[in-house]
Amino acid sequence: MEKSWITIGEVAARAGVATSALRFYEAEGLISGRRSARGHRQYPRDALRRIAFIRAAQAVGLALPDIKAALATLPDGRTPTKADWSRLARDWGPRLDAQIAALQRLRLKLDSCIGCGCLSMKACALYNPKDVAAVRGAGARYLLGDSSSSVIAETQ
Repeated sequence: MEKSWITIGEVAARAGVATSALRFYEAEGLISGRRSARGHRQYPRDALRRIAFIRAAQAVGLALPDIKAALATLPDGRTPTKADWSRLARDWGPRLDAQIAALQRLRLKLDSCIGCGCLSMKACALYNPKDVAAVRGAGARYLLGDSSSSVIAETQ
């Protein structure tokens, strides 16, 4: 059965993305297209489902390399089915749980120290004396789940 092809502009309008995003997705191997006899970029109609999958995965915080790896698990480059999405969502569950936990910690600490170890706030001398959180690595250590007591214990 012959695939149904639509122009890049139609795909962009229907998917709610810029044509530059479609070109980028294609360059990254997330979708595939072709040139018409007149040289216009076209995509198969089923690219819309792959783009919807990409956007949904991005909305939950997945990076394009992770999305590309997920799409590569599909046989013959087909579009994801409901069962595929369910399987991938289960695989991504622990990652999403960690992101949710990090956001909850952030919400709880928004009105006080952000846990970055910067010592730029007067309160940081209380939460992170002498920048002891730095021994655990870069970033907002307390928001990443390190407790101030565990960091202090490690430095003693």
